Amino acid sequence: MRLSEKNALVTGSAGGIGRAVAKCLAAEGARVFLSDIDGEGCLAVMEEILGQGGAAEAKIVDVTREEDIGELFSWFGSSATRPDIVVNIAGGDMEPVADVEAIDPEKMSMNLDLNLKSCILCCREAVRLMRPARYGRIVNMSSLVYRGGPMQFTYSAAKGGIFSFTRSLAMAVGKDNITVNALAPALVDVPVFERMLGAQRWSALKSGTAARYPLQRIASPQDVAKAALFLASDDAAFITGQILEISGGARL
Repeated sequence: MRLSEKNALVTGSAGGIGRAVAKCLAAEGARVFLSDIDGEGCLAVMEEILGQGGAAEAKIVDVTREEDIGELFSWFGSSATRPDIVVNIAGGDMEPVADVEAIDPEKMSMNLDLNLKSCILCCREAVRLMRPARYGRIVNMSSLVYRGGPMQFTYSAAKGGIFSFTRSLAMAVGKDNITVNALAPALVDVPVFERMLGAQRWSALKSGTAARYPLQRIASPQDVAKAALFLASDDAAFITGQILEISGGARL
């Protein structure tokens, strides 16, 4: 198995993508440390992994709080382990479909804190633990709208910031044998969209979007998870500072 004897931290592991990533890493032999603000969901993913013979632990964490991030990474020190792999999945758009004149400062701050600030702080703490071992694989979650989105201004800014930060960090820690890459999915079939939009609107959005993609479908959480697995593994040992678009050819 590609990740045997590796410790992997996955933030946002109760969500559709985070759950798929955590299970994918565990299936390849990693001991997975799960974190999410949704404690019940996080524990459910842990039970799934344990039930399939994998190794997992879970912790409730609000990644918008710096003190929670500190506690998350001190979790490793208390268990005499270190993270070999960190996959920063936690995020979400707190201001979707907003006209530029309607940008709300509070929602803008929420988008920047949840998506960009949390990623930067998790990477900071990860590097502190990875550097002494001279080994690390960091995978950050951007989005295809890192290129820009006409109704997702603050979310696009946050995801574009993740791209820039990922490149900057890769330049800084390559000498420590730490790779840093980012994923940029297009629309992904996750439960949160149906909860937000309702079944009928979500079905129409999926169909309309899929028709514009060359592969004629939107991404599944497993599509994203397998890309994360590749970048987290030593198969990608000579890849760093890259953003991998998981888009079905959406922007060719």
